[in-house]
Amino acid sequence: MYIVSACLLGDNCNYWGGNYNNDKVKDFLKDKQYISVCPEVMAGFSTPREVTEILNGRVITKLGEDVTEGYIRGAQLMWQAAMEKSAECGEEIEGAVLKTKSPSCAAGKNYDGTFSGKIIDGYGFSAEFLKKKGIRLMTEEDFQDD
Repeated sequence: MYIVSACLLGDNCNYWGGNYNNDKVKDFLKDKQYISVCPEVMAGFSTPREVTEILNGRVITKLGEDVTEGYIRGAQLMWQAAMEKSAECGEEIEGAVLKTKSPSCAAGKNYDGTFSGKIIDGYGFSAEFLKKKGIRLMTEEDFQDD
């Protein structure tokens, strides 16, 4: 079973109210059990919502509001939903396919927190949560053609 960022499956849940529909991710999932999640929506953030980035371990909106607690709650709610789905379908969580460069889902590369577009090594709050649980992380970039 896989945990998958809902925006990659076409759900309009990202910060600007759109999605990052990815047919290659959908093809990968065709014969697999999975749960579609958006930790930010699960935590109660609206769609659309203010853009956020991680700076010094905190999630900050472009207007300077600290919304870290919501991102922590989103990671916990995502994990709870994934564990329930895993129990329901009788399959272990094999991995996660997450949206790159997201303050929730980034797995390896993320924005630097300055809202300048600069990319650094880093993880979003939900990706870091899953990583600590030993879940194999992938992003949509793992499904690109070479």
